[in-house]
Amino acid sequence: MTQQATIPDTAKVAGGVVLPTLAGGVIKRRPRVMALAERLQLDRPAIGLLRGLHARYGAGPLLLRVPGRSIALVLDAQDVERVLTNTPAPFHPAGFEKRAALNHFQPHAVLATKSTEREPRRRYNEAVLETGHDLYSLADQARTVVREETERLLADATELDWAAFNTAWWRIVRRIVFGDAARDEHAVTDELARLRLRANWAFLWPKAGRAQQSLQRRISELLDRAESGSLAAKISELPTEPGIDPAGQVPHWLFAFDAAGMATLRTLALLATHPRQAARAHADLDDPALPYLRGCVLDTVRLWPTTPVLLRESTTATSWHGTQLPPGTTFFVFTPYFHRDPEAIPFADGFDPQAWLDGRAEQHPALVPFSDGPAKCPGENLVLFVTSTMLAELLRRGDYRLMSPQALSPQRPLPATLDNFGLRFAAEPKAASPK
Repeated sequence: MTQQATIPDTAKVAGGVVLPTLAGGVIKRRPRVMALAERLQLDRPAIGLLRGLHARYGAGPLLLRVPGRSIALVLDAQDVERVLTNTPAPFHPAGFEKRAALNHFQPHAVLATKSTEREPRRRYNEAVLETGHDLYSLADQARTVVREETERLLADATELDWAAFNTAWWRIVRRIVFGDAARDEHAVTDELARLRLRANWAFLWPKAGRAQQSLQRRISELLDRAESGSLAAKISELPTEPGIDPAGQVPHWLFAFDAAGMATLRTLALLATHPRQAARAHADLDDPALPYLRGCVLDTVRLWPTTPVLLRESTTATSWHGTQLPPGTTFFVFTPYFHRDPEAIPFADGFDPQAWLDGRAEQHPALVPFSDGPAKCPGENLVLFVTSTMLAELLRRGDYRLMSPQALSPQRPLPATLDNFGLRFAAEPKAASPK
């Protein structure tokens, strides 16, 4: 039976789970807060708190005592599966909090759409991003982009840190999305970053209407160029239904690529500190599909979710273990709890890419690095292609020793929180091997 948390337990969830997540930046990460979160390992006590609530209250969902709101904390893996599988009805992804945040920079994107326009926009995103395709049609062009930018990144480099990596990453993203001429169009991604920082405050911060219009104008101008081999070219070729707003979908693609960059450098940190997995990854380099490296990225996102909270809002009354919850209930899924629960996941605190290749990960329905169900990230395959391709180029062209932090080791549990901004490697470039 669904129970209601006590006021003290609700306060613990607010202070130990919600507040640290919001402080770190849900839409755009805050580097100083992330550094502090890593130092204090804030995700570890949050995971422990939810495990304790599960033991005390049962499977849930657990109703939190929030005045004027119905908020249910999901504590059971099967309930995660139910909520995500039954999206958008009766569990809609465009809840109040999410729309308040995303409307700062992508008011017409599918995740912020609650009206009848959602399904056409979803279909459009899937068509452009080729959801479900094993190999992206623009793979050859994208490989060239990644190879060129990775070569420039490592040229004469003795160290690799977030700043250098991130500059190269965004050059790759802009070239893939808009075309080669957009390589150094920093203004579009910088303006998006500023709006995303405002979006961290959701409804507590006024929208910057002029900045939002400026961003849309920049995106539209870049899309009008429609360079061959880019997503912009695909947009120019695809017919659109009324209300789609193709340019309005692009900010979310850029938003998702930001998280993908974080995952890529974290994966390199794991490969630099886990010799067995690194050897297996090197053996994978001759396979164009790079399945093992894709597994590496998936397990990195499992270990440190780039979307730590999944929210769904019920559109009708729903029944849970004999209790009915009203329409408008917000269901709160804290993904680190499900990804790192040692009682449920045998490989919870280890780096196990093989789990995504041998079927073990599929046995756990709450392992959702790219969400799940009908609202699952439509760009998952594209993101995994770009991230694994860049990792392959990094491995071909360099040897890496992780200098900071010192906590990653196959001999002990991996940290619950890892600050991507603080990653720093000693890099020894080597000649690229023939492909």
